[in-house]
Amino acid sequence: MAMISPFKEPGPSMEKANAATLEKEVAWFSRVVEARFSLYFGQESAHADIREHQPPALDGDDSEYACLVRDSGMGFDERIVLMLALIPHIRPHALDVFLVHNKNFEREFTEFGGVRGRAQGGFWPTCETAAFILHGTGLEGRFEFIRLLEDDHLFSEQGIILIDHRGGSESLFGGTIRLSDEYFRRLTTGKHLKPDYSTNFPAKRITTRLDWDDLVLTDHVWEEVENINVWLEHSHTIMQDWGLERTVAPGYRCLFYGPPGTGKTLTATLLGAKAGLDVYRIDLSLVVSKYIGETEKNLAGIFDQAKSRNWILFFDEADALFGKRTQTSSSNDRYANQEVSYLLQRVEAFPGVVILATNLKANIDEAFARRFQSSIYFPLPDVEQRLQLWQGHFKGKCRLDDHVDLARLAEDYAIAGGAIANVVRYGAIRALRFGREAISHEDLRQGIIKELTKEGKTI
Repeated sequence: MAMISPFKEPGPSMEKANAATLEKEVAWFSRVVEARFSLYFGQESAHADIREHQPPALDGDDSEYACLVRDSGMGFDERIVLMLALIPHIRPHALDVFLVHNKNFEREFTEFGGVRGRAQGGFWPTCETAAFILHGTGLEGRFEFIRLLEDDHLFSEQGIILIDHRGGSESLFGGTIRLSDEYFRRLTTGKHLKPDYSTNFPAKRITTRLDWDDLVLTDHVWEEVENINVWLEHSHTIMQDWGLERTVAPGYRCLFYGPPGTGKTLTATLLGAKAGLDVYRIDLSLVVSKYIGETEKNLAGIFDQAKSRNWILFFDEADALFGKRTQTSSSNDRYANQEVSYLLQRVEAFPGVVILATNLKANIDEAFARRFQSSIYFPLPDVEQRLQLWQGHFKGKCRLDDHVDLARLAEDYAIAGGAIANVVRYGAIRALRFGREAISHEDLRQGIIKELTKEGKTI
């Protein structure tokens, strides 16, 4: 995979450099499009081939666009497609030429592709548009263009360009060409942003201010977690240097199961922090769709981006999506099972780490369970571990009344680490509400009652 240029601090000078470079690139793109139209309609032209219009030289250019093109080894075709994806954002009227009508049929030219933008009514390019600019309507060129759409091309591998088929297009060439938000910001403002949660990207990057010392686990769980750490650090050695890529499936798949609040999410987050990798929690409520095929598309977008960026994918409450397949008594059952099969395929082929978390292991489909490299049970903490958790919350500036016996609380109340954190938060609020500067035993006891009530238990 081509290397991405190192980060440069954004600012007015970077924006100025980006704008200057893109002005020249837009002008070149417009000359290429004008030449394509002249050649296609048999008009007089000084050029017999669009490639006679050479793209601007980028030597010595420090703009983000120039760095991306150079570092990724983009040629003429890639630069045209990249500009085609960028122009609707920076110079939309440059594509108005594609809105011309075919007078013979009183409609747009099918060979130009594209769709109308819903907001400003402009032209939004599709793969058909890119193929027409680069190769006209010749079949040989059209087939050559397909290579730019392959999963192993830098556009897909690095998550630069997304092909959106959500409009219901049945043609491979009918998908709209969209520049990822990450690269749009980079090529314009110079900011290197990470993808964030939205309806188009149902995943959220999770971080923590805690460290491994704040995590309280059993020895067995620690051993399993350390295995994952070793894989994250040495997977290249295992797969490439030791040659196991021939016989061992790529990636690492883990199942975290156990009661809520026992450290599953924190463990996943700390694994990413130690390895220097981003951890993205998948929002299953936005991934799963009642419309046939939409769930697979939503998941494909996440997996495709995760693969190019080496993310750790964390599916919380995973049984909602990775649950047991049902007997196919209806068409809905068949489609549900189809989604599970698709998930199994994508998870097994993913070269990074996938973590599924659930409260009940029995709810997870057995076909998935057999393919986990680790299946780790996170039990409720015992008395000693609960005391560690209680003490951990009061290591800093938080004030605790002298009469509070944390050891007694740990012994009397079997609650998880997440519940203890909620109790401490409530205790701090209650203490301040009553004008006290330290948390009392009663503050914590009332917090425990609230937590047990949520779980349907009594004190």
